[in-house]
Amino acid sequence: MDSKLAAYITLVCLSGVLNLSILVYTYWKKHHFTNISKLFMWNTLASMIYCFGYAFSLTSTSLEQLRFWNIVQYAGMPFFPPLGLMFVMHYLGYKLTRKRIIALLIMPCLTLLINVTNESHHFFYRIYDIHPVLGAPYSEIEYGVWFVVHNIYIFSCMLAAFLLVLSRWKETVSVYRPQLFALICGQLLPIVAAFLLFIGVTPDGIDPVPMVIWVSSVLYLWSITSSRMLSIMPIAKETIFNNMNDGFIVLNGNYQLIEYNQACKNMFGELDRSTIGQPFDQVWHRLTDQSFPVQLDTISDKLNVTIQQADYTYQLRISRLQQSNNRSGLLIIFTDITELHTLQQKLEHQAYYDELTQLYNRRAFFQQSEQNLMKAKDNLSSFTIILFDIDFFKKVNDTYGHQTGDQVLVHVAQICKAELGENMLFARYGGEEFVLALTGYTLAEGENFANHLRLCIEQKPLVENERSVSITSSFGVSVTTGAMEETIYQLLQKADEALYAAKRAGRNQVVGSIIGDNQCLT
Repeated sequence: MDSKLAAYITLVCLSGVLNLSILVYTYWKKHHFTNISKLFMWNTLASMIYCFGYAFSLTSTSLEQLRFWNIVQYAGMPFFPPLGLMFVMHYLGYKLTRKRIIALLIMPCLTLLINVTNESHHFFYRIYDIHPVLGAPYSEIEYGVWFVVHNIYIFSCMLAAFLLVLSRWKETVSVYRPQLFALICGQLLPIVAAFLLFIGVTPDGIDPVPMVIWVSSVLYLWSITSSRMLSIMPIAKETIFNNMNDGFIVLNGNYQLIEYNQACKNMFGELDRSTIGQPFDQVWHRLTDQSFPVQLDTISDKLNVTIQQADYTYQLRISRLQQSNNRSGLLIIFTDITELHTLQQKLEHQAYYDELTQLYNRRAFFQQSEQNLMKAKDNLSSFTIILFDIDFFKKVNDTYGHQTGDQVLVHVAQICKAELGENMLFARYGGEEFVLALTGYTLAEGENFANHLRLCIEQKPLVENERSVSITSSFGVSVTTGAMEETIYQLLQKADEALYAAKRAGRNQVVGSIIGDNQCLT
């Protein structure tokens, strides 16, 4: 064995031993590493098989031995470039689905199968023989069609992995750059060696790729032990940015759109890459046919507002970004709160509206009427309360059932709502009782309006299933001129007393009362 051949074997064995050492070390320390270590070990195993297979082929003395070790090499060599690409993709945060893994490994499996069965079709090697001049273990090879396809594929995998890692260099913080440097060199060195073999500048019959793998292995081992490549890794900006539920838009100092994420694209379907570089006001108008609801140049630090867009409600957060040229850009964050807003509206509706009649409930009436009374006092205006209930309502329930009773309540509410004017507050007070608050009405005017409602109710019976249910009601009216310090509760008490006076007088009538008087007026 000449010295050159011995040197070749030594370099290849060094690559194999280093890969074996890294494989053992990674497996031994696997509980300290993340799940990415599994991909790294598979990649290292494929590289190790390739190196040792080639090392043994350099000791071959016959064509049969050369072919055997060549097949052993191909149990590893076609797999380590796609496995390296998968490792890089996982490292940078790309999702490795089952379909992607299968797609990347189909070609190496086919290559191994075609190489093993080459004698029956010669797709991989047209000629595979011992070199006529140099002799064993050097080989003379004439490549077939599949060999070209295979080389294009593995070169593409290594180049893709190299470019992916290189593209992250600028945006990666310095603490993670040693990891990226190791990955860049680990992908670049085999590419360069394979290219030199392709253009024919390497020694005849010698594959230089396994001879440089040891350099990549040293860099990987250094990165694993010093910068914790398999335990602490940078996550790709795109992975975080595009997997957030909130929509993000980034503007430069001139308020031009320079970036957006996938969530924002989902919110505004017409947002596309053609909008990059355009003034944001124009982009927003194109998306919504409206002007942006916030004046961007007036934002000093942070702004938090809620906007309504089509059928959606967004919480809008805008923050200033200091850029390297000292011009301040903006980060706009859209949070879809449509469901929350709808739920909040539903809860507010339930808190202030009667579920059956959809009128204001007792709580809402007190809150609104107290405000109206204060305004009436400020304006020295009269304020009237009309309290009424449905006569013999219990008899309606007992005779026709509670479902019909509910329909009577809804029917009365709809009759009264149709007669209400502006600034009239109408609510279900409780049970079969209803209440109105009127501003600016005298006692006589309040009684007249109550009589009008009474007649409307009496003249419009509930008709259901060819059955008519007659309805009458009794009214109590109280009024204040605003000259006294009366309250809503006092007005309601007087209206209640007038209501019971109407019931005692025979029902289906109106009784009025003035605050301060001890008598009810029929």
